[in-house]
Parts: sequence; C-alpha cells; structure tokens
Amino acid sequence: MLCGRSMRMTIRSPIVTWYSGARVRSLATQAKLSMAILDDYLDIAKPHFSHIPESQLSITTFNDSLPAFNHPQTSASSRQAIIDRLRPFTIISTMRERTPFPRELLLELPNLKLLLATGTQFETFDLTAASELGISVAAAPGRGRTDGKPSQRPARPKLDIKKGGSHPTTQHAWALILALARNVASDDAAIKGPAKGWQSQLAIGLTGTTLGVVGLGRLGAAVARIGSLAWGMRVVCWSENLTQEKANRKAEEVGLAAYGGNPLDPTSPTFTAVSKEELFSTADVVSLHYVLSERSRGIVGAKELARMKQSAMLVNTSRGPLVDDAALYDALDKRRIRGAGLDVFDVEPLPADSPWRSTVWGTQGRSNLIVTPHMGYVEDGIMHTWYEETAENLERWLRGDVLIHRLN
Repeated sequence: MLCGRSMRMTIRSPIVTWYSGARVRSLATQAKLSMAILDDYLDIAKPHFSHIPESQLSITTFNDSLPAFNHPQTSASSRQAIIDRLRPFTIISTMRERTPFPRELLLELPNLKLLLATGTQFETFDLTAASELGISVAAAPGRGRTDGKPSQRPARPKLDIKKGGSHPTTQHAWALILALARNVASDDAAIKGPAKGWQSQLAIGLTGTTLGVVGLGRLGAAVARIGSLAWGMRVVCWSENLTQEKANRKAEEVGLAAYGGNPLDPTSPTFTAVSKEELFSTADVVSLHYVLSERSRGIVGAKELARMKQSAMLVNTSRGPLVDDAALYDALDKRRIRGAGLDVFDVEPLPADSPWRSTVWGTQGRSNLIVTPHMGYVEDGIMHTWYEETAENLERWLRGDVLIHRLN
C-alpha cells in the first residue's frame, strides 16, 4: 500500500464553531489545519494546491485506496484502518465515489470540518449525517472556476450534444463496444503473445444490429444517439418508469427525430421503449447506464443474461453492483454470450485475486472479456477541472467565504 506524502508545516487554527443541534465541532480543539487528498491514483492533484502556503495548511496525498467502509466484504480491521487514516484531517478532498462516506464513518472523524466532493453523484455520501455533525460538503461539478482565475490547462471545448458534444463515459462505452466487436484486445494479445499469432476470430459488424440501452438518461441517450447515427442501429431502451413518450422526448433532446431514426424501419420510434425481457432477448449489444440504488442492485442477473443471444455483448460503464457478478461469471465462463466489457466493479480497485483479472478469457471456450479500471470519467480535462474547482472551494473556506456548489 502506498504511503501519503505530506507538507508538514502548519499553524494553529482560528476559533470557529459550527452548531448542528446534535453536536458542536470547534476548530479551537485542533492544533493545526490539515487536508487529505484521497484516491489520487495518477498523482495529478498536487499542482492544483501548490499555491497554498505550507504554513497555512498541511496536505497529505494518498495514491492508493482502502476498501469501502460499509461494503459487506470489508473486515473490521480494514474499517479501523480507514478510520485511523482519516481521523487526523480537518479537510478531505475526495474523487467521485472511490471512498464512500456513510454515517458510520463520519461519526468516527471528529476533526473533519470540510468534505470536498467531485462529480454529480453522491449516493455514497450521507449528507444528512454530515449536516448533523457540522461537516460542510461541497461539490466540484466540472464547470470550471467561478472566480475568473485562469486555468492551468488548455480550455475544454463545451459542445452541445446535438453538435457532437458528449460525456467522457459515452466515449468509453463505445470504446468497449467497438473493442469487443472488432476483437481489438484478443488480436492485440495474439500478435504480441509468445505464439506470435495473427487473427484470433471473426469480427462482428454493428450496422443494422440492435442496441439495447438500460437507463435512458443523459449518458444512455448519448450512447443511443451514436449507435443510431453512426451505424443505423435499431435502439431499444428500458428503465423502470420509461414510457414511449419519454423515449421520444429523449431522442429529440439529443437532436434526433422522435420517429424515423432506424433506416430499416423508418416508421418506428428512433428510441423504442420496450420491456426489460424484450430488450435482453433482442439486443445484440446491451449497454448499462442505470443509477445504482438498493432497488437497482443486481438488476442484471442470471435471468436477464439467459435471455441474451449467444452472439450478444454486455457493456457496463455505470456501476458494478448493477450486475450479479456470479451470474455474469457463469455466463462468460460457459460462453453463453459473445463477451462483456466492464469498466466498473463491485469492489474497486479490483482485488489481486479477482477472476476478472484472469488471462484465460477468450480461450478454452470462454467468452471474450475486456476490463478497464473505471476509466469512464478519468479524462485529462474533467479530472483537472474538478481539482481546480476543489482548490477554489478550499481557498474560500480558508478565507471564511461562502462555499460554492454546497451540498448540505
């Protein structure tokens, strides 16, 4: 496990008190201000905070990750290790949901005053508990600094989705789909491997095939749009409360006509709302874009996988627990579907002994499997923008100014 690197110079903090009704937290009880930057796997955060004097704030960066505090597989000793790591810090800067903050963990962090989040999904943060404990939580939504200070990075173009703009996860979903369909990983391994091979298997064309989108939100609709425009795919979609009217509206929101998008059936809806059963039984590619909740956990299980064509592919760039791991392993191990592309997992980073790390996939009668380390959002532009916004909120907090993008 990697160690944190710390800038050690600190000063005694001012006397500031929050009262939440349930608890009083006072900076006067602490000898110094300190911040932890968590889960900075690629070591990119440090330059964004280097302008803050070491005498004003001690900063420790952690490039590794501890298991999720409230995951059922997390042992008592691992939970204690998380507490011991985080307890000293006044401020914690997080990266997406890599480290969850449930009530049980927040209760163990008496020094914490400010929790800086990134992204737009905060289901693993107990914001109610944070409010009760006097912990301020603020986000970095990816829009850039608001104070006019120039970015240290080249400006990111902001394109309307109707004109080609899309989220990084949209690109990653299609990277996985295309890599599976065109045998990119298996052919690369064959060419570089000890056998010095050549073509590994026939590729699959996508033109005119059926794309099944599970969750027709912002990202799902963007993925569907590309399938419709680029390869004339028939798009079928499902979510718990999706109607054809809502699907038509989504098509129009991404710049497509509500009807006529499928060249093979110009009278049908561009995005066709279907039952969950029909989607899994008819789709050649199933792409998941569903919000994880207790209700959606395991939404793709043995029953759904059994309905899929043997030639079909499953791609998950949303959340690992949407898919029943054991059921997917069984389907791939017995080659019941052509393959899967996984960017997200139940436990992240993947344990060293995870079967998803095996090199036997695609051999000895097993399905193809492409895995990536939750890279859907890990793009140069958005990652640095998040840290720039985090730095702005940190500066505001240190000055005693009002936080922006406050969550509680």
